[in-house]
Formats: sequence, C-alpha cells, structure tokens
Amino acid sequence: MMNKIYPWKTKFQEIVTVCQEELKRTTEIGKKMLNATKANSQLHETYEQLGQLLMKAIESNELKWDNPKANELLERIKVLEHEMEEIELEVNKIKFSSGPDDTSKRN
Repeated sequence: MMNKIYPWKTKFQEIVTVCQEELKRTTEIGKKMLNATKANSQLHETYEQLGQLLMKAIESNELKWDNPKANELLERIKVLEHEMEEIELEVNKIKFSSGPDDTSKRN
C-alpha cells in the first residue's frame, strides 16, 4: 500500500542505490589506476637505474657485451649527454649575461 502511495520514493531509492554502487566501482577503478601509475613509474625508474648500472659496467670494462644495439644505444646516450651539456652552457650564458645591448646610444 505504501508503494502505491509513494512510488517515486521507491524509484528514488533505487536510483540512489545504483549511484552508490557505481561510485564504489569508480572509486575502486581509480585506486587501481593510481596503483598502476605508481608501479609504472617505479618500473621506469628501475629500468633507468639498471641501464645506468649496465652502462657504467660496460664503460669500465667490468662487463663485456658485444651487442650492436647496445653499442648503438651507448653512443646515442653519449651524444645526448653532450647535447644536454651544450644546452646547459648556453642557458647559463643567457641567464648570467648582462642583458641586451642598447644600440640606440651607439654612434
């Protein structure tokens, strides 16, 4: 009898329940995605550390690895490191320069 008088209350309660369930599911998915992002970041950092360790071992002849792709990557790293050093020098020149010359006062 109560449902006949207030059918909108029952429908509203159903909607609220569905929304609560969807919110819980979305929250769980969000938590999983945050954990996946964190794990992916840690994986990337670990690969980077391993790569740096291997590079040092190869350069110091602690590790002999005659692999063409590895040698190609090592050369690429050296080129990129050199480029980064050049860029840093250029940026420092710009940062610490006295500023632009005022050419209007030249005769």
